[in-house]
Amino acid sequence: MLEPTLLFAPAGQLAVSLIAGLFGLLFGSFLNVVIHRLPKMMQRESDNYCAVEAGKDEPHTDRYNLMVPRSACPHCQHQITALENIPVLSYLVLRGKCSHCKAPISARYPAIEMLTAALSAVVVWHFGSGWAGLSGLLFLYLLIAMTFIDFDTQMLPDDLTYPLIWAGLIMNIDGTFVPLRDAVIGAAAGYMALWSVNLLYKLVRHRDGMGYGDFKLLAALGAWMGWAMLPSIVLMSSLVGSVIGIVLMIANRRGFDYKIPFGPYLAAAGLIVFLYRDPIMAFTRNFYPYL
Repeated sequence: MLEPTLLFAPAGQLAVSLIAGLFGLLFGSFLNVVIHRLPKMMQRESDNYCAVEAGKDEPHTDRYNLMVPRSACPHCQHQITALENIPVLSYLVLRGKCSHCKAPISARYPAIEMLTAALSAVVVWHFGSGWAGLSGLLFLYLLIAMTFIDFDTQMLPDDLTYPLIWAGLIMNIDGTFVPLRDAVIGAAAGYMALWSVNLLYKLVRHRDGMGYGDFKLLAALGAWMGWAMLPSIVLMSSLVGSVIGIVLMIANRRGFDYKIPFGPYLAAAGLIVFLYRDPIMAFTRNFYPYL
């Protein structure tokens, strides 16, 4: 069982968790930028590549990354000031509206900030403030970014899935979460499991049933938690996805057209298993004693 590695006395664990929550609140603001801009950055890069291959000028020559240009209102292009960019508080003070044109600001921005804050506190409370806790925050932040990008675009960027895979393998070199052997097998088995399912689906339906980003995400979860936890992750994500999928299918019959990304369910299941690996493992051993 993984024991928390605290840099502070146990009496200060609550304080450290609250500090982690405050940091998560600030980092959640940055995650909003990543979620919004990364797909656009990838699209601009693709547009430029295609233009060059066709012998044309690049359509996007201005700087556009996670830092530049400054955030602005999408309606009036009013640049967001530092005081207007304080997580959650600015949204409340502005009453959810742009200070310049009074256009509504999506409530998802403060929601992601608060979600990141709450889960950051939970991760540090569970794993402590040592390497396990810090790497757990990295794991959490990448999952949050991928979850909302997948909701928006039905895409899991390689810029996020590959670092998550490699980070999991590196963190388990000394067995931080699982032995390295289990992590390597988990990464390979995670990818091949969904790849095989998709291959069978493609042979029957002549089209892909899921995106390749899902394969990489499950590979990453296997790298962090080992091969033995893959059945629990897949089962949990499938159950949640099935329930929501049925609801969306009913809505689809009423004229709504929904695409159902699988990545958010994988991410949610992966985080739950990451936090509660030991009790889940103890429960599954009742059915699979050789795990």
